[in-house]
Amino acid sequence: MTGAGAVTPLGIGLDAFWPRLLAGESGVGPVSLMDVSEYPTKIAGEVKGFDAEDWMDGKDARRVDRFIAFAAASAAMAVQDSCLDLDEVNKAEVGVLIGSGIGGLTFMGQQVRRLVEGGPSRVSPFLVPYMIPDMASGYVSIQHGFKGPNTCVVSACSTGADAIGTAASMIARGDAQVMLAGGTEAPICEIGMSGFCAARAMSTNNEDPTLASRPFDAERDGFVIAEGSAVLILENSEYAKARGAKVYGELVGYGMSGDAYHITAPDPNGDGAQRSMRMALRHAGASPADVGYINAHGTSTPLNDKTETAAMKQVLGAAARGIPVSSTKSMIGHTLGAAGAIESLICLLAMRDSKLPPTINLHNPDPECDLDYVPNQARDWEFDLSLSNSFGFGGHNVTLAFRKWEG
Repeated sequence: MTGAGAVTPLGIGLDAFWPRLLAGESGVGPVSLMDVSEYPTKIAGEVKGFDAEDWMDGKDARRVDRFIAFAAASAAMAVQDSCLDLDEVNKAEVGVLIGSGIGGLTFMGQQVRRLVEGGPSRVSPFLVPYMIPDMASGYVSIQHGFKGPNTCVVSACSTGADAIGTAASMIARGDAQVMLAGGTEAPICEIGMSGFCAARAMSTNNEDPTLASRPFDAERDGFVIAEGSAVLILENSEYAKARGAKVYGELVGYGMSGDAYHITAPDPNGDGAQRSMRMALRHAGASPADVGYINAHGTSTPLNDKTETAAMKQVLGAAARGIPVSSTKSMIGHTLGAAGAIESLICLLAMRDSKLPPTINLHNPDPECDLDYVPNQARDWEFDLSLSNSFGFGGHNVTLAFRKWEG
């Protein structure tokens, strides 16, 4: 990985969000993007101060769905951070793979309202392109002229991680020298909030939003929905060395599996999560004792947290007690299809700086969640290998393994 950009509830850009994450700040607050007076959940992790016109043409900025604008911003930051010379690079060898779990919900909701109130003639001709999840990749490809592989993946809350793993596979096959990969999501709208409220999946701790996301805590009552994006620049290692690129780290393992159990609930035995972690370790040529840190899926839902904990203990065995684990969703909230990309970036920054972000709001640990979750304060920690877990509705499980770059 040679470049990165991010749009998060804790800030726009690495220099904005990373220090706040290490400080244990929360980006969760009252919803301002819509009227939530009739909703049981009134809180979310919103991106503050974002202006799409900073990242795209003014006309596009005024009409594209927010998930596309987030992707464009993250991609532009990543390209700049990578120091790719866009006048010199062969753009046919640069691809884009930015996933979204649910795509343009806000734009779709607006157009459905137009249809109901004014009939089909009132629906925008941009409904389909600004609704479909692949348009984040499509827009970034068009904006920068990248003509390599251009696609997306959709696997619910494991989308961002799947995008990174799939992009790396494309580079390994020789389909591209460089890939922009990640995830983007903007679900804080009427239909998005209604759906998750109906599923009773979200926290209703509206009185103190900063305490609402509390992974592994006995008092957790659901996840906190959030929006955001992260895009990483992946390069063929020889290509990166030849151009003297700085390197954040190396993706050395990509594990994926299916629960084949339930559309929303994880397999209580954690079988799928175990298999994705084992596959990532096998690809990395690593043993449990080599793992220095795990960024957990850690959604703050009763089922996920204890199932993931049990899976980690099964995979890591005796080493589990000595491996620090944190859920950064405690600060950012759950950005759904963007989560795996944001959390992969966090793993890379943690290795670079030898600092582990905390799991905040962990004051009354669940007895079934009994690992070292880096409670409430960041920690100095030297390590060379990290895992990032992402699990999604439909039984999707993805684990990525990152290693510190040794050249």
